[in-house]
Amino acid sequence: MVFENQYEQQRIQKSQDLKNLGKNPYRHNVKKDCTTLEFKTTYEYIKDTEEKRDENKLHTISGRIKFLRHMGKAAFAKIEDEQDVLQIYFSRDSIGEAWFKEAKKLIEVGDIVFVKGFPFVTKTGELSLHAQTLELATKSITPLPEKFHGLQDIELRYRKRYLDMIMNQDVKKTFRLRSLIVSRIRHFFESKNFLEVETPMMHPIAGGANAKPFVTYHNALGVNRYLRIAPELYLKRLVVGGFESVFEINRNFRNEGMDLTHNPEFTMVEFYWAYHNYHDLMHLTEDLFTYLLDKLNLPKKLPFGDVVIDFSKEFRKISFRDSLIQIGNVPEDILDSKEKILEFFKENNLEVDTKMNIGKLYEEMFDLFVEEKLIDPTYIIDYPIEISPLARRNEENKNIAERFELFIAGREIANGFNELNDPIDQYERFKKQIEAKNEGDDEAHEMDEDYVQALGYGLPPTAGEGLGIDRLVMLLANQHSIRDVILFPAMKPLLDPTTDENENSKE
Repeated sequence: MVFENQYEQQRIQKSQDLKNLGKNPYRHNVKKDCTTLEFKTTYEYIKDTEEKRDENKLHTISGRIKFLRHMGKAAFAKIEDEQDVLQIYFSRDSIGEAWFKEAKKLIEVGDIVFVKGFPFVTKTGELSLHAQTLELATKSITPLPEKFHGLQDIELRYRKRYLDMIMNQDVKKTFRLRSLIVSRIRHFFESKNFLEVETPMMHPIAGGANAKPFVTYHNALGVNRYLRIAPELYLKRLVVGGFESVFEINRNFRNEGMDLTHNPEFTMVEFYWAYHNYHDLMHLTEDLFTYLLDKLNLPKKLPFGDVVIDFSKEFRKISFRDSLIQIGNVPEDILDSKEKILEFFKENNLEVDTKMNIGKLYEEMFDLFVEEKLIDPTYIIDYPIEISPLARRNEENKNIAERFELFIAGREIANGFNELNDPIDQYERFKKQIEAKNEGDDEAHEMDEDYVQALGYGLPPTAGEGLGIDRLVMLLANQHSIRDVILFPAMKPLLDPTTDENENSKE
């Protein structure tokens, strides 16, 4: 049951008292003519504490009361809207003695009000609004957290993002920045003549990447459907169909663990570019970063936690194999022998699945010994073919794929490669993925015969890339948990049945 504690019951009674006075505590059709920020910007020139009422400067502003102090026959309050905080002043003389007396009892911190008044400067030099009218827009039933301690419980902040936003102004700044980043990404690709498209969110086959899918059921069709792991195979079908440069800003779903850089649903921009190669993609990605830093007014040497990331120079490129040797300090003489690699893991007291192929073992070593050391932007290129089921083979070395991943601040930001357009090779690789799945790899790729048939009609030479927007926002906003850049991150259900959370929900 909600609203049971005494403070909430007291506020419910105040709501009723307002109704008895003819004051609707839940108004509609409330209009305001400027924001707090617009007001402060417009009248920042006012310095005279004796500024008189000017009918031409009357404004109506609405916001949530974050601070309220009564001083006998007058009161000061801080109201906050989406953009900023503004001090207001009202008194018995300005809003009327009878209403002032009732407002003093019935309006409190947390309530949303709308006020009409003119600008003036207090004796302390603060630009404020001298209210001529003060009305309630929405009565707050649940009290806000006590100001001194604020909202510091991290779990509560994520579960109740609305409360987090009320109490922490910087949270709203982060999500405004996120919105701006997405907008700028869209503009960047449109300026390069890429066509924005939309592809299905529910797939008949879980494909596009190696990951465990979420499964749902379509009642009308009587079949399982899989929430999108990646849009890759649908976007490449569009290239087969004749669109030579496409992009999608998409939500993907992967039934995997959660940590500082992983959320089960996440956002990417994925793009495909016919008659270009993965080197072109790397150049394009660097151009995108240059564009974003410029449009967001961010420095080329960007602070991120305890490190500074240098975007002022060309991004480093190093092969997957060389990164193991030069950065991970893995002995070169073990890399061509699965037995020696397994012995290396054993010597370092590291557990690994002995059924893994050599490419998977490379990947394990990379994750352990290389990834976190890649602070400045670094392209790891030429991946093992075994872990690149959709990428084109290198013509000179059939064991590697023409693929790269971009790492910044010790985490992967983007993945791109020359697309495999040989339908026979693709079919054989799908079959190997099925073998891996049968041997227990629940992240192996499913067979997609329709996609193979699409390749049979001819996919032009194409390069494609996916760039994680959540991790990009983390980087540019200097946030170190993916939950801080996703408005409503996945959370474990609360087990206490007395809470207002659904303990049976799947997050």
